[in-house]
Amino acid sequence: MTGLRHLTALLATLGSVLLLAGCGLGTAGGFVPTGELAGPIADTERLDGAEVAVGSKNFSEQLLLGKIAVILLRSAGADVTDLTNIPGSASARQAQLEGQVDLEWEYTGTAWISYLGHPQGIPDEDKQYQAVRDEDRKRNDLVWLPPAPMNNTYGFATTQETAKKLGVSTLSDIAKLPVAERTFCVESEFANRNDGLEPMLETYGMPIEKEVPRANLKTLDTGAIYAATADGDCNFGEIFTTDGRIKALDLAVLEDDKRFFPAYNVSVVVREEKLDENPQIEKLFAPVTEKLTDETLIELNAQIDVDGREPADVAFDWLKKEGFVR
Repeated sequence: MTGLRHLTALLATLGSVLLLAGCGLGTAGGFVPTGELAGPIADTERLDGAEVAVGSKNFSEQLLLGKIAVILLRSAGADVTDLTNIPGSASARQAQLEGQVDLEWEYTGTAWISYLGHPQGIPDEDKQYQAVRDEDRKRNDLVWLPPAPMNNTYGFATTQETAKKLGVSTLSDIAKLPVAERTFCVESEFANRNDGLEPMLETYGMPIEKEVPRANLKTLDTGAIYAATADGDCNFGEIFTTDGRIKALDLAVLEDDKRFFPAYNVSVVVREEKLDENPQIEKLFAPVTEKLTDETLIELNAQIDVDGREPADVAFDWLKKEGFVR
């Protein structure tokens, strides 16, 4: 997702600006269940009378997070306009910059690189969050609430059987393997990025050609990589670390033990004016955000992408299971 969303954002920027300026956004539609606030957020000050427009991008994880926000805010009494399912990162960002969207979930690395224009992300999650938080508020009056533990960044996975057979659990372990076992499936963009495959291999002591022959690389579409890795076409496949297919295909994600990949933690981002009017929004989202781990998102994304469930239903069932609504 990380590399692809950067490209999508760049390609979509001009068109999205014209679209937003010309005709505005439509609502997402569809039934979204609501309930009563419970557990750690039961005593949150009500939002009765507050009007909040919630946006999201148009892929499964974003739809899930967007519906979580809609459910929480409506359950707290807010009058919510559901603008989830906005096509593309650039469109979603522009909608918030122009005030059409008050609140949406965003990834720290995406904002830092694609929106704020920095050439590279920051691998340290806390430092990346703090840098984005400070700059986006200063430049755009957007407030980043504390981030979730989940980090939807690049990674590499293998099958459980291969991990056990080769004795690998970290990316550093690959360098200990015979050259013939260092086989990779990657997408074309990642293979050519200045923060992609070749610098990653350099960081882990496996320079391309010298330690990883180009014959060991297979370039595939993003979706095909998961199946190819599961089928053994390569030992190690490039993945996004909260993708539901990790669970569905029982893949083992290798630890990025040298912290090469940038941080892509997700945070609730709110227009400063809206948060000033309704400061209880921060308290409402804080305990929910803390529960959003990699494992949780993998499970919930799989319910959408593999089981075919509606994001709103997955969101409500999870909030109810965790005791946030009833």
